[in-house]
This record gives sequence, C-alpha cells and structure tokens, in this order.
Amino acid sequence: MTTKLSRRCMDERDPNGEMKLSRVRSGSCDASPSDAGSQPSHNLLVIDTQLQHIALRHGALKFGRCAVTASITLQRTPSSYKPLRSFHLAKGEQKHYQQQYADMYFARLAVLKPAVERVASEAWDGFEIGGDEVHKVDRVLDVRQGELVWVAGTVYMEMPLKPNILDDISKHHWIAAPPPRLKFTSGESDQIMLEDESGRLRLTGSFLSSCLLVTGCIVAVMGTENANGDFEVIDLKIPELAPQPERWSQGQSDGATKKKDTKKEKAGKIAIVSTLGVSGDSGDTMALDLLVEYLLGESTSPDEQEKISSISRLLVAGNSLSSANPIPSAEDLPAKKPSAVKKYGYDASAYNPAPTDRLDSLLESLLPSIPITLIPGEQDPTHTSLPQQPMHSALFPRSRAYMAAPNSEDTAWFDTVTNPWEGDVDGWRILATGGQPIDDVFKYVEGDDRLEMMEATLRWRLCAPTAPDTLWCYPFQDKDRFVIEATPHVYIVGNQPRFESTIVEGPDGQSCRIISVPRFKDTGELLLLDAETLEVEVVKFGVYQET
Repeated sequence: MTTKLSRRCMDERDPNGEMKLSRVRSGSCDASPSDAGSQPSHNLLVIDTQLQHIALRHGALKFGRCAVTASITLQRTPSSYKPLRSFHLAKGEQKHYQQQYADMYFARLAVLKPAVERVASEAWDGFEIGGDEVHKVDRVLDVRQGELVWVAGTVYMEMPLKPNILDDISKHHWIAAPPPRLKFTSGESDQIMLEDESGRLRLTGSFLSSCLLVTGCIVAVMGTENANGDFEVIDLKIPELAPQPERWSQGQSDGATKKKDTKKEKAGKIAIVSTLGVSGDSGDTMALDLLVEYLLGESTSPDEQEKISSISRLLVAGNSLSSANPIPSAEDLPAKKPSAVKKYGYDASAYNPAPTDRLDSLLESLLPSIPITLIPGEQDPTHTSLPQQPMHSALFPRSRAYMAAPNSEDTAWFDTVTNPWEGDVDGWRILATGGQPIDDVFKYVEGDDRLEMMEATLRWRLCAPTAPDTLWCYPFQDKDRFVIEATPHVYIVGNQPRFESTIVEGPDGQSCRIISVPRFKDTGELLLLDAETLEVEVVKFGVYQET
C-alpha cells in the first residue's frame, strides 16, 4: 500500500485491453488570483490511498489494477492575521532626508526617559552610602563632584574601531576601503559616555564591565563624579519590558464584550524560515525543493501530512535572495562599441534575472496552499536603510496575483512587509526583523550570546538601538519608530548562525518568546512555532550519504 499527496490514480485502458497507470496533478485551490485580497479556503491537501497489485509475467513488470479505496481531504488550519503598519514610510514628496538625526535621539530620550526614571526611582529612593542619601539630578551637566546622585540619559560608545563617515570621506581618494570588521571593541581605549540635550559625561567604574551597553540605549546611572571629572558608576538601570497587550486584544472595541468572550478555534503552527539564499543556480535546488514538498505535504507519510496540515502560515524572515555580485569596474567590463540602435529589455551582462525568477517560482508553488509573509533582509532588493520597505510586486510576476492591490491596506494572502515588521498572528503580537540590528549590536560587545543581545533590546525597548549611529536608517523627526511601545509575545530575529530560543519575563508579568532563526542556506532548518503553546520545533532538511 502506498500513499501519495496531491496526486490521483486513474484507470485507463489501452487499445489492447491492458490496464495502465497514470497520475495527474490535482492541485485544486479555492484561492484564485481574483481573490488575492481575501482569505481563500483551506481545502488544499488531498490524500488518495491506492491498492496496487503487481504481477510479474513473462519477465516484465506490469500493473494489474489500481483501485482508489479511500479519499481523505485534509483542511489546512486557518490563520488569523492582522499586520500592523508600524514601520511604513511616507511615499513621494512626503518622504525626505533634510532633517537631522539629532531629532531622532531627542525623540527617543523623551519617550524612554520617564520609563527608566520610574524604574530608578523605585530602586534608589532612600539609598544611602556613608550617610549620604542619593538624589536625582535632571541634567547630565548638573552632576557635581563628591555628590551621590543619579541621572538618566543616552549611552554613546566612543570606539576607535567604529566606522566614521567623516574619516571615510577624507580617505576616499587616498586608500582602498578596509574590509568590514567583526567587532568594534578594542579594550581599554573604548569609552562609555552618557549624554542628553545639555551635554556629555564620561562613565567609569568596574561595574560597567558587567553591563551590556551599546550606542543609543537609554539608561539611568547612580554614582558620583571623581577628581578627573568622570562619573564613577555604582549601579545602572534600564527601562525594562514595555507593557504587553493580552492575546486577542488587538482590534476589539469597547463594546466587543461578546466578541471577546467568543471561543476561538484552536490555532495551528507558524512555519518560520530565514536566508533561503536563492541564487538561481542548480546547487541550491535540492534543499529548496525538499522545503516546498514538505510544506505541501508531498514527501511525507499520512501521519506527517496531517501534522503539516496544521501549519497555517509561512513567515520568511529576510535574505530570500543570495548576496549580489560586486559591480564590475569600467576596466573589467568588455570593451565594445555602443550600439546606435536601442533595444528593449535588460543587458544580460549587467543583470541576472535567475534569482528573482527562481524565488517567484518557489512562492508560486506554495501560495495556492499556504499564506506567506515575506520580510526583506540585507541582501534583498529593497531599501538599504531601516526600516526596509516591502519588496516590490514587480519582482513577483507570477505570485503577485495573491498580493493586495497597490496602495491598499487590505490583508493579502501573499503579504510583502517591512523590516522590522509587527503584526498579530492568531492573537499573538509578533515582532520580527531580518537580523541587521542584532548583527550590529554583536559588534559592540565582547561576547557572542545572541539570545542575551535579543533580550537586551527588549529590555531597552529598542528593536534597533544602534541606528542611526552604525546602522543606516531613515531620519525620523517626530517619533522614533524603533521604540518598542508594547512588548510582543513573540520576538523573531532572522539570519542568525544557529537556532536558539528562550522565554523572557518582565517585572509586571510580561512574557515573550524570543527566537533566533538560523540561516536555511547553511543549516537547512525550518522552525515550527506552535501558536497555542508558543513551543518551537526544528525540522531539518538535507541530503545524507551513507559512509
């Protein structure tokens, strides 16, 4: 007995009266391109159990008969999905780069300073050392030598190895660009500053060696100024986790008591993958094909197919395409006379359509069966600076039939979103990034514990703390979009070296599952997040050879 997914067995007779077996693709789906903005039906997986009698006659292998004895239709678990437009930028003339980045730091400090001061006040009120009681000062420049005080401000890391745009411009015509550094740290030459709108104060003390700090985070420090004019730190406080909304709270109005009390259907699982690294070469075909066949249930047993039918959504967390090749210099380009006749299309020597075409084909295979949320990454063709805007629909000529109409805010079956991205899936608030903020924080610290860095960004209430210092971003003026105003239930960071996950808990009962998503191109790992328990399962794809 054999089991096939999404294939049907049909009896046909040839002119000689012998039975022969043929298979046709069923591939039925209620989601037509015209219904791109609506939620299609999930009657997508069809299993046919076939009974085959094989007879060996005259040394030839023939099929005796093929009868379909049972047909079971599996329904894919539906997904409740509501994306938030937290990181969408204005378009056209409304988006400009004339404002200064200083406004972004001031806006960040204005929002987070009350939160960190509240934490510091609760911890340090009435604290005494040698009979001196600590008191608060409002500005950095109000610190006086010999007084035990505490003050809040923005951290700035003075690091000689950190890239400096002014130095890069001055040396542009003299030396070649240095290779990118893995770390900015250089030991004792690094300095930690605390600044606000009044000025800057250098922080010292052995206590700082136990603190994870980067440029841009808002902290409160307690200590005293020494004879050198430096602030000797005794203790340090951070804003801690932001308030967390309850599950299913998004979108409920004041009079929606009946809707709130309505029993929700059991949620399924969310498949998460990062760094597909599609290059269009034949070398990356096997793992991607295995991934597609697994999500469609075409390469698994009946028990596994029922499990796969509970996967309600696929989330691609950055770097769907492989890194682009360097642009050749004028000397490397072949010398040829420019043609006087202009031709339509693209120049094959300057553009390779294979990666985007292969990605579009992969998505086209999955979309009739499963909804997809696509987050761009560092290597994807979109804005370089954060927040990266959604990948353009022109990149997906076959898959864009499942996308929403341009300039529409309707929920789409195929949703290309921003990086970072925030949304509600099955009632849980999810915050996801393509990995650039954590990769940049990694350069500021000595260790390599990525989970600790992810937890720190939550407790700082900043999903991209080092922007705009060493991480390119849009110069926000009225509001810093990277401030985490509500603690998510799930925090996903893509393009990481390995899979890691833990639960972060806050002082007011907040709980957040943080997930480090490994690079699929290197590890072949797909993550399955249970949307009821928030437990994570790893599915590994690979080609194994017997030794």
